[in-house]
Amino acid sequence: MARRSTSSSTGRPTGNPSGPRNRTPQPVRMRRRTFGDFVKAFLAFVALLALVVAVPGALAVTVGWPLPHGAPKMEWLSQPIGVDTFLNTLTVVVWLAWAQFTACVLVEVKAAVSGVGMPSRVPGAGPSQLLARQLVAALLLVGATAASLTPGLSQLGHSIEGNQKGTVAAAQATPGLLAQQQEQAKSTAAALAEQAGHAAAQAQAEHGSTTAHGATKYYRIQPPEGRHHDSLWEIAQRHLGDGRRYKEIYELNKDRVQPDGSRLSEASLIRPGWIMEMPGDAHGGELVENPDAHVSADVRQQIGDYARTGDHAQHQQHQRQGGQHAGEDGATAQITVPAQRQAGDAGSHARQNAGDSAARSSDGSAFGLPEALLGAPFLAAGLLAALGRRRRQALWQSALGAVGGRRGMEPPTPHGDAQDVQDALLVGADPEGVRLLDRSLRGLAAALTAESRSLPVVYAAWLSHGDLHLQLAQPAGKPPAPWQLGQDQTFWTLSRADAGRYEDTDTAAPYPGLVSLGTMDDSRLLLNLEAVPGMVSLSGREADRAAVFSSVAAELATNGWSDRMTITLVGFGADLTPLAPNRLRHLEDVEALFETMEAETRQRRGALGAAGHDSVLTGRTGPAQHTRWAPNLVLLAAQPSAEDALRLAELAADAARLGIGYLVGTESTDLPGAAWAMEITPDGKLLAPLLGLELEAQLLPAVQQRAVVELFVEADPERDPDGPTNAPPFLVDISEQGRPAVYARLVGPYEIIGLDTPDGERSALLHEALALLLLHREGVHPRVLSSALWPRGVTEDVRDALLDRLRAWLGTDPDGSPRLRADATGRLVLAKSVVSDLDVLRSLYHEATQGKGADSRAVRGRLLTDALVLVRGPLLADRAEGRYRWLTHEIIDAQLPLLVADIGLALSAFHLEKDRAEKAIEALGAALKTAPADERLWNELLRATHATGDPDRLRALAADLVTRSGARGLPPRTEALLDELLPTWREGAAATG
Repeated sequence: MARRSTSSSTGRPTGNPSGPRNRTPQPVRMRRRTFGDFVKAFLAFVALLALVVAVPGALAVTVGWPLPHGAPKMEWLSQPIGVDTFLNTLTVVVWLAWAQFTACVLVEVKAAVSGVGMPSRVPGAGPSQLLARQLVAALLLVGATAASLTPGLSQLGHSIEGNQKGTVAAAQATPGLLAQQQEQAKSTAAALAEQAGHAAAQAQAEHGSTTAHGATKYYRIQPPEGRHHDSLWEIAQRHLGDGRRYKEIYELNKDRVQPDGSRLSEASLIRPGWIMEMPGDAHGGELVENPDAHVSADVRQQIGDYARTGDHAQHQQHQRQGGQHAGEDGATAQITVPAQRQAGDAGSHARQNAGDSAARSSDGSAFGLPEALLGAPFLAAGLLAALGRRRRQALWQSALGAVGGRRGMEPPTPHGDAQDVQDALLVGADPEGVRLLDRSLRGLAAALTAESRSLPVVYAAWLSHGDLHLQLAQPAGKPPAPWQLGQDQTFWTLSRADAGRYEDTDTAAPYPGLVSLGTMDDSRLLLNLEAVPGMVSLSGREADRAAVFSSVAAELATNGWSDRMTITLVGFGADLTPLAPNRLRHLEDVEALFETMEAETRQRRGALGAAGHDSVLTGRTGPAQHTRWAPNLVLLAAQPSAEDALRLAELAADAARLGIGYLVGTESTDLPGAAWAMEITPDGKLLAPLLGLELEAQLLPAVQQRAVVELFVEADPERDPDGPTNAPPFLVDISEQGRPAVYARLVGPYEIIGLDTPDGERSALLHEALALLLLHREGVHPRVLSSALWPRGVTEDVRDALLDRLRAWLGTDPDGSPRLRADATGRLVLAKSVVSDLDVLRSLYHEATQGKGADSRAVRGRLLTDALVLVRGPLLADRAEGRYRWLTHEIIDAQLPLLVADIGLALSAFHLEKDRAEKAIEALGAALKTAPADERLWNELLRATHATGDPDRLRALAADLVTRSGARGLPPRTEALLDELLPTWREGAAATG
């Protein structure tokens, strides 16, 4: 059989010049050994023999032992230097040079044979190691055999039967050499060459007429050459003109028995000697059509049996193609999607899809939300949680400011793209999924620690219908319960039900480098960037690459399954730092990166050695788990030069062991030294054919990125601290003429005045929908309402039916206008005649401090008193368990206590101005019922109690505060205040303790 053809220099297959340009990573070129190669190898062998063996032998024979036979005395220093002394000194120097060169040879041979990473540097070697590398490479060039390419994610860690084992991609392309592999490859190649010279002529006679097999073409998988292995992608590229048609070859041959008794179950797992049936339009000299008379009996039997096994499968394939175009559903074949998904999941999946598609179709093109964030549940959850923390921080910093400052500050209401992005975050976020992932990983780490086992190296995690599947680099034994082995020894699986059994733990995050790349067949892939054995390259258009880099950076910066982490952004992302200033670090260029990472790499190597750990994973399960081994993930968006790429490859060669990951952007698909290569296409596909990946990529395009950053910048507590106070989003007419038609009491138990209670089971849903609308007077997107009420998805007709009932229940105003309507942007808003007590509370405080009450003391006192009367407890105090989960995304739980505390403080100050200490204490006590943790209220209560002139009462209050503070002790401000008001308070506290 003819050998495989290689790709031309232009990247087009030589067998089909008119075919489309291949934008995917190209296979390594193959080159036949020449006579010159053998001559070079022989000379290299002679040179190595002379330098490694002959030199020490000659020194031992001619010079002998160069060092003194006894300990030198002081008189030795005063003796004249003779010829013997000079020769002995020179001999010692030569011995040292020989030892260094021999070490270089050993290092280079080890790196070449293993095929893993860059060779280690021998200290002070320089030219010696370069010479050793050239000699070893020349010698090994003729012996390269079955060293494999980088394994696909479908193969990661698999122990493959037969003659093939996955290896980690090398940062250098120096081929390896193992004598047993060489002999095995030679025998395999000889056997296949014998079979390839024949065809199965007799199979035609045994199994039917010439027409039965005449149009069928077969291809035999070739043995490996050097570091190159045959793949379905390359076969499709050579014989079908398009590598993407590998799916057709896979479907034709899926699950059919091969000559060695095994079956093709994954497109990336093929073996030399297997037979592939090809589509009818396949072309090329390597294909066998009609068998001829020279085929051996064994090969005839193999091809005949294989043709028979394909009849039923081929019929099924034709049926599938009748309903869909070729390759439409073939992505499943290209990756090891966890096999535990069964038919029972179909109903849940259908319901989810129904809800999503309904929501998409119902909004209209002018009222859509960013799909990139809707399809990124973990990214959205992380951003939403980080944004909530930022807004709470701004509230607390405002509350702790000077009295009369920006207390009760309302966060700014987003508009335009920022509002759409915020809605998309609310709809797309899956905080429960993040919580389950975090607890599951930490629970696994805790269980392994209890068994004195190390964390296994995890290359990827799959989430499929709530189940979690970890793909290991290599088998690591039986996982701790409730984890189970998956489809093979390299999969550890945890069902969603079992994941729910885990509770929060203080175990360090074991795999903080996991980050979402995209989805395949409704399974979400998280790649562990920290565990990649080298660099990961990402090619494609600049804008598409930027969307991937932004998504990766934003999720790493805000995810909920990591602790401390550094994300180093090089040449991009300066505007992303507001997302997580403590995690994101921006560097201007590659030179700054080298300066930083070379030092950090040295420091981490030294720290691991000093701690006695093999890798950062072993350091995450000991007593120092929270203080060491935080990952540093480097994202370099701009293409490095060839020289810089080699320097990066050298840095990344040992990065996985040190907890460092590199994702590098490139304009081409062949970045020097890249371990794993990916490509992002203009239509949002993330491809890595040699890795077995074809995903719907997770992206954060530039428009959405700017809007996300705007949300964080607007919420920055340090931004314009002296700026104007934001007014409440909705102010109520608090006069008698402003009496509302519908009044809802939310602060405390939920009550509605002015409406009849709905009948039936839908009453709870209607109440919850109204509460959501009342807390968002600026308007609620229909999809936000749907996701809040039905977190697992809902169909369009169910949602619209609820909205119709809600409109009918709320009714209309006297002028006939509905009390629930859509505004100019399409968001649902309530009429001004529908009011909550929270609206009234905000309006009363605003009017008392910035309206009429600012100029009239009497008005201020009355308004503040009326406001405090409205406070009956926490928000929605009697809400049913399991409902109102959307409140976790809100900051109203932080706003309301601060607002009540501000009202109590203002009313207390109002009474203390007239020396009414008891009234002030009464106001503060009422506020403390809703805001019991507010330090300002307790400090003001100490002042008011001191104003009563009763020291016993003050001592009792101080003792109560000490008891409440527990082991943490009193806050510094409270201690200072007690020192001023009651200098003897510490004696009482000591007696109480």
